[in-house]
Amino acid sequence: MRVPHPIPYQGSKRVIAGHIVKYLPGKVGRLIEPFAGSAAVSIAVACDQKAERFMINDVNEPLIALWDQIINRPEKIATAYEKLWKDQQGKEREFYDRIRHDFNNTRRPEYFLYLLARCVKAAIRYNSNGEFNQSPDNRRKGMRPSTMFSQIAGVSRLLKGRTTLTCKDYRAILQDVGPADVIYMDPPYQGVCGERDRRYAQVVSYESFVTSLEELNSNNVSFIVSYDGRTGAKKFGKTLPTSLQLTHIEIKAGKSSQATLLGRDEDTVESLYLSDPLVSRLGRLEEAEEQPALFSHCAKTEITHRLSQAP
Repeated sequence: MRVPHPIPYQGSKRVIAGHIVKYLPGKVGRLIEPFAGSAAVSIAVACDQKAERFMINDVNEPLIALWDQIINRPEKIATAYEKLWKDQQGKEREFYDRIRHDFNNTRRPEYFLYLLARCVKAAIRYNSNGEFNQSPDNRRKGMRPSTMFSQIAGVSRLLKGRTTLTCKDYRAILQDVGPADVIYMDPPYQGVCGERDRRYAQVVSYESFVTSLEELNSNNVSFIVSYDGRTGAKKFGKTLPTSLQLTHIEIKAGKSSQATLLGRDEDTVESLYLSDPLVSRLGRLEEAEEQPALFSHCAKTEITHRLSQAP
């Protein structure tokens, strides 16, 4: 195991996180994720020892509460998850429905983790009242407790003591950024997101987001944006305007499973946009692109299966 990931999350940048890390300068004071989700990029950056501190933000309050437990109280959340996993045996569907109901009433982080581990395609869905309403994947019982212990222990070891957790609108997070910081932004995927999308607790308008990027440019801020993509010739999302003067890079994210089901052999390609200040800090962009997508520190670090042995 190279990079731990306790939170399964549809749309996570886990697959391409190793490529994103290549576009960070050698020294980053703080890596900031205003739309953290599964925090895949923060975890990858911490694994590769490329930032001193981290800010994980998401407008989804239960998600941030869960991250607080994972990072700062790993044994407590892992033990609570193990109990839920064991209690479901033999009555998985009925148990899932009850935990989903209880989560919507209490917002307890261990309930949220269990639901994420069991729900269809690891995809959060909300109803019009803001309640979690995704169905379970009845083929799976969720990540086994021993594996979850390992994943949580690994993340806690990487991020504990140097991570700030916040639950704010992304625009508030962008107001306090230093010259040594780098912002990584993966806003709700506007390629498939309308004015109100059940997948996201927050909808970000194109116009507002572009205005925020213009302000970051005027303040000489280093940032990376994941925003649009394509499968084969089919594009998803509106391209960011050339007036922002961003460097556009395309990264192959693997074969499209949907296209494969339809008998087509097509790659999914995701876009990265790099700000000019970041490119300047990188020096020669060609050299960054030639770096291997490895996580040298995590590859050498054994992730323990017993949280009680973690430092």
